[in-house]
Amino acid sequence: MDFCSIASGSSGNCIFVGTEQTGVLIDAGITGKKVVDGLNQIDRKPEELDAILITHEHSDHIRGLGVLARKYGLPVYCTPGTKKAMLSGTSLGNVDESLFHEITPDEHFFIRDLDVLPFRVSHDAAEPVAYRVSHGEKSVAVATDLGYYDDYVIDHLQKLDAVLLESNHDIHMLQVGHYPYYLKQRILGLKGHLSNDSAGRLLGEILHDGMKSILLGHLSQENNLEDLALMTVSAEVTMGDNPFQGNDFPIHIAKRDHPSQMIAV
Repeated sequence: MDFCSIASGSSGNCIFVGTEQTGVLIDAGITGKKVVDGLNQIDRKPEELDAILITHEHSDHIRGLGVLARKYGLPVYCTPGTKKAMLSGTSLGNVDESLFHEITPDEHFFIRDLDVLPFRVSHDAAEPVAYRVSHGEKSVAVATDLGYYDDYVIDHLQKLDAVLLESNHDIHMLQVGHYPYYLKQRILGLKGHLSNDSAGRLLGEILHDGMKSILLGHLSQENNLEDLALMTVSAEVTMGDNPFQGNDFPIHIAKRDHPSQMIAV
């Protein structure tokens, strides 16, 4: 199974997961053209995609969805709440409703040879989910846009081969930055985004000897730095109540403007 971030950040998110038979996107929060360019860079074609899985309706996750769904007739999988929120907005344009497939958190569904498990996350959206995708005994997950994590989230992220985990902001940079107070409170709140510190603590809960690769994603352009995210997450793992050190596993940043290295699991 192949796993690659085409784009990840507060400005737009799009992740590819695929096998020899199947290819899906998790979110399409950059323009359709950028999605196609990103796919070309990883030797994939949009015509080969089988579906787009949507986590929630915010623009940095659906910006290119309407164009891609219309042009390539791609099925769109999302929760009923996300579907309603997307269709009540104006960003999608005209999309045939027959392309939408409603999913339920904690209920598996299959896209050809991929086993997909959506699970609930806490975010200020209609009915947001994260996704765990499996092929045989291999599993990857994309967990971003969550204000906090609990045992439920930890349980859904066990025994992964690779993960893209939100590491959105440095708390101090956010607190002293130029964002208005209400926005700082939203980001720091229980329906906001995971900080570097929280990402490191969560990573410490899900690491195991079989983990092959970790991507830190959805970094804020204004309230984070790549080196700071890596340093903080690694330090939290090292200091945490787990048997690992922060440098025991490859940890990389999912870039906002170009694809990450393809991860094969």
